[in-house]
Amino acid sequence: MTDPLRLGIAGLGTVGAGVVKIIQRRAELLARRGGRPVVITAVSARSRDRDRGVKLDAYDWEDDPVALARRPDVDVLVELIGGSDGPAKAATEAAIAAGKDVVTANKAMLAHHGQALAEAAESAGVVLRFEAAVAGGIPVVKALSEGLAGNEVRRVLGVMNGTCNYILTRMEHGGLSYDAVFEEARRLGYLEADPTLDVGGIDAGHKLALLASIAYGTQVAFDAVQIEGIERISIRDIEAARDMGFRIKLLGVAQMTAAGLEQRMSPCLVPATSPLGQLEAATNMVVLEGDAVGQIVLQGAGAGEGPTASAVLSDILDIARGTRLSTFGQPATTLVPPRPAPATAPAPYYLRMELLDRPGSLARVAAVLGEAGISIDRMRQYRHSEPVAPVLIVTHPTPRSALDRALAAMPETGVVEGQPVAIRIEDV
Repeated sequence: MTDPLRLGIAGLGTVGAGVVKIIQRRAELLARRGGRPVVITAVSARSRDRDRGVKLDAYDWEDDPVALARRPDVDVLVELIGGSDGPAKAATEAAIAAGKDVVTANKAMLAHHGQALAEAAESAGVVLRFEAAVAGGIPVVKALSEGLAGNEVRRVLGVMNGTCNYILTRMEHGGLSYDAVFEEARRLGYLEADPTLDVGGIDAGHKLALLASIAYGTQVAFDAVQIEGIERISIRDIEAARDMGFRIKLLGVAQMTAAGLEQRMSPCLVPATSPLGQLEAATNMVVLEGDAVGQIVLQGAGAGEGPTASAVLSDILDIARGTRLSTFGQPATTLVPPRPAPATAPAPYYLRMELLDRPGSLARVAAVLGEAGISIDRMRQYRHSEPVAPVLIVTHPTPRSALDRALAAMPETGVVEGQPVAIRIEDV
């Protein structure tokens, strides 16, 4: 009989418990598909007494995840602790040093330490896999590193944080303010303990940096991701975007340009009729564009017990089958440091500003835009009763540098109240 693949699971939160449930319920199926039994030897978590909805008494318990990683009866460490450093990183490093393969869902750890961990795994002759770290149940890591391996990747883009997409779509359908939906998301348990990881775009930025590494053969460069969250998006922006045929999404985009690797995570307007524009609630979507294959759209649950545990099991079964893949799609020592580049390609922009309701206000704004070389595609002013008038402008494609010059000059007009809102319109 083929020897079983023995797992040590570190972290028994929602995802960890989900992995245990699948292994317990689908043991025969996993054995058939993996070519050998998949069994759990030992587990580790912060508390033994917590009710996780799954029986654990058949497994040895380790209080220290590093001790779990070093056990001689563990072939694969399944790291589901989370956090960029601390016990997760220590256990992962211990497993690699002990000659164990590692499966992780830890995007933060890989975004900050992925290159060093990948090189260590390669040197030790083990694999480090992370399908569950990006977009939950969507198999985007495999799609990039395996399915599209024969393509030159032109662009990677997508909605990679379900909480932000929930907030934006809930605001739209409910006519609610950002603050109201933020509190609702908190009550429902959708937000991280540190909410800025979600709404600030950091969580999604981690994921984008990992996909960019695979797509372009570069070392992970999270520090080079240009990040802007959704905190400044108002219900007025959402309603105005809808009125003009757009929807607002927190969109990640990575592409290689002549200037270098462009990585940005920011609110964008997308056509309401596009796949990304039709994305609802907490669902994720990743769009991959290759020179041979064209455009591939992957959609599914980006988080949760079942979807994320499903992704963890896909990596475990690859190891059971004997599939040995480099962490980021090619040997870690061949990954090159990227040359970070800002978004230089011209794009149309949505502008919202409050103008003093007096003759000549629009002319002064138009003059500032014209002096920066920006032409206006559409402009709309809504009925109002206040002394300031809400004005919406959609520009023709323009470089961001030109837009920034114009925005910096707006206070000099004497007619613009507050800070204008500028959102890129992405071609999808």
